[in-house]
Amino acid sequence: MYAIIETGGKQYRVQPGDEIHIEKIPAEMGGKVEIDRVLMYADEERLAVGTPTVNNVKVKGHVVNQGLGPKVVIFKMKKRKNYRRKKGHRQPFTVLKIDEISVEN
Repeated sequence: MYAIIETGGKQYRVQPGDEIHIEKIPAEMGGKVEIDRVLMYADEERLAVGTPTVNNVKVKGHVVNQGLGPKVVIFKMKKRKNYRRKKGHRQPFTVLKIDEISVEN
């Protein structure tokens, strides 16, 4: 059983027991999260593709960690103009552990 979900503008293939790194969501450590933007759902006997989402499927999980990704350096320069700008960025993320994929009939 697996599902394809959308969160933070990205799509992820998940199944129960997976840990995924997603864009930061407003939830505390250990908090429950329910994602209802399920684009596709598949198990042993059925396959459901949404237009754009599957209505009766939800993915439930809990937050394992909140953190910052690796540092990315942005450097701008124009030669012979004495123009230099250096800036850094660390993208925040959330680690989500998938507990179950629930189907409501």
